[in-house]
Amino acid sequence: MKKQSKKHNAKFKDSLFRMIFGGKDDRSARWRLELYNALSGREHQNPKDLKITTIENVIYITMKNDVSFLVDSQMSLWEHQSTWNPNMPLRGFMYFAKLYQKYISSFQEKIFDETLIKIPSPRYIVFYNGNKKVEEISKLRLSDAFINFDQQGEFEWTATMMNINKDSNLPLQNNCKPLYDYVRFVDRVKINLKNGLDKDKSIEEAVDWAISEEFLEGFFSEQKAEVLGMCLTEFDQEAYDNRRRKEGYEEGAHNQAVETAINALKMNLSLEQITQLTGLPVEEILKLKETIPVEA
Repeated sequence: MKKQSKKHNAKFKDSLFRMIFGGKDDRSARWRLELYNALSGREHQNPKDLKITTIENVIYITMKNDVSFLVDSQMSLWEHQSTWNPNMPLRGFMYFAKLYQKYISSFQEKIFDETLIKIPSPRYIVFYNGNKKVEEISKLRLSDAFINFDQQGEFEWTATMMNINKDSNLPLQNNCKPLYDYVRFVDRVKINLKNGLDKDKSIEEAVDWAISEEFLEGFFSEQKAEVLGMCLTEFDQEAYDNRRRKEGYEEGAHNQAVETAINALKMNLSLEQITQLTGLPVEEILKLKETIPVEA
């Protein structure tokens, strides 16, 4: 029996989170407002109160923030992580630099004036549902990364990490039905994998179960093909990058993998075969495919 690959996509949860809470449709706007109210204790009624300021492809092309918006004189940014990452405060600090730059772009010349520029206060929340045991709410501090420990406290930037595994932060989940449904779906996939189902069957069964439970107002039924395609084909880019660093994967080897992928595409091999052959993420292979001229 072929041993199941450990490359299964741990990041599918990240993409689904963005799809649910970061969408542009009215339903996603309602879910986003519901999660905001549950986090803040507010009772906003109008989804348009949340002005979306999401930016993508920040810092590195593979590093994206999930949901950012401006409301109540706060600039909030939400991210989702299915793998433990102690560098979230640094990432958030760099994201917010971009967001503030965008915010003050219309009056940037005033930054050199004597008048103090008022800016929204930052609120950076990381939703985590990986396998590492963590507290329900954790504060990750940028100062922990400072080389000069004597300077800790003079400057600080924090990421508030909310554990959203099934049995964590239950009041938050109970006050936000979309989050509750999302967490239950992710937990179902985890259970299926733990019970020995392969990735494809684990996700497909979880989607069918979510449909039967009418999670997210029929979202899983309406978006079944897209959700399945997203969950089954999207590669865990962060884990891939970490593995490359740990194994000393050199740039020349990556270039060779790209060349191999192009040749394999010309031979009409499947995406799964090319991924297994080269170790490249599906997203990169699809971009390479676009560069190959179509024969007349």
